[in-house]
Amino acid sequence: MMRLLVSRLQYSRLMLLAAGAMVAAVSSRGQDATEIVRKSVDRDAYNFARLRNYTFLERNEERRYGRDGKLNSKEIETYEIMILGGRPYGRLTARDDKPLPEKEARKEQEKMDKELARRQKESAADKAGQEKERAEERRYLREVPEAFVLTMKGSDEISGRPVWVIGASPKPGYRPKIKRADLLTKLKGTLWIDQADYQWVKADVNVIQPISWGLGLLKISPGGTMSFEQARVNDEVWLPSRIAVRAEARLAYVKKIHAEVDVTYSGYRKFGADSTIVGVEEAVPVK
Repeated sequence: MMRLLVSRLQYSRLMLLAAGAMVAAVSSRGQDATEIVRKSVDRDAYNFARLRNYTFLERNEERRYGRDGKLNSKEIETYEIMILGGRPYGRLTARDDKPLPEKEARKEQEKMDKELARRQKESAADKAGQEKERAEERRYLREVPEAFVLTMKGSDEISGRPVWVIGASPKPGYRPKIKRADLLTKLKGTLWIDQADYQWVKADVNVIQPISWGLGLLKISPGGTMSFEQARVNDEVWLPSRIAVRAEARLAYVKKIHAEVDVTYSGYRKFGADSTIVGVEEAVPVK
C-alpha cells in the first residue's frame, strides 16, 4: 500500500504542482508571480511530455517498523520502465537487488507481452480518453497560486547551480475549486528552484493534516514527510531522481504501520529510431 502511495505521487506529479505554487513567491528579474507560475507550469508540461522519450530503472525500497522502532521487514524491487503503446509500463527485473529467477523473469516477460498486445488493440477513442484523463489530473495546477502563503528564504547552490529557496504554507481560508486540490491544504514545505531553468531541484514537504487514498483505506498521519529530487537529463529535460516518504499510516482503517519508502531513478536513456543519446547525465540523489 505504501508503494501505491508513492505511485500516486509519481503519476500525479504532486510536487510539480506544489512547485508551481512555491515558485509563485519569486518576483525577481522583474517578473510578476503570475508569469513565473506560468513558466513553472510550462516546464512541468515539457518534462512530463518528454518523459515518454526515455526508458529508465526504478528501484523501490520499503521498510516497515514495529512499535518499538525496530525494523520488521524490508522489501526491494527494481523495475525497468519502458513505453508500451504510448504509456509507461514497469517490468519487474530484480528483487532485493538480485535478478529474478529465470521462471519468474519469464512470467514477467509474458505479462509484458500480453499488455503490449492489449494496448495495441486500443481504439483511437480509448487513447484519446486516456490523454484526457491525464490532462484532467493536471487541471488543479490553475489553483496552485491561490493555495499557499509563499516566502522567499534566500538563495543556495545545488550541484554547482544557483537555486532559490522558497517556503510555502497553506493559505488560511483557501477553498479548492477542484476536489483534487484539497491535497494542497494539507501540506507545507520548502522548495529549491533552479534559477536558470525554473525547474524544481529538490522539495521537502510535511504533512500537516491527514491524507487519505483509496476511499480512506490508506491514511497518512500528520508528521509524515515527503522529499522529492530531480536531475537534469540529456541536457534537455529535468526528470525524477529520488522520492522518499516517511510516514505513520493507518491501513484498511485498522492496522497502524510506520513505514519508509525510497524510490530512486537511474539509467535514463532516450529510445526510438530517430533518437540520439547526447551526454546523458544519469539522475542521482541530490547531495
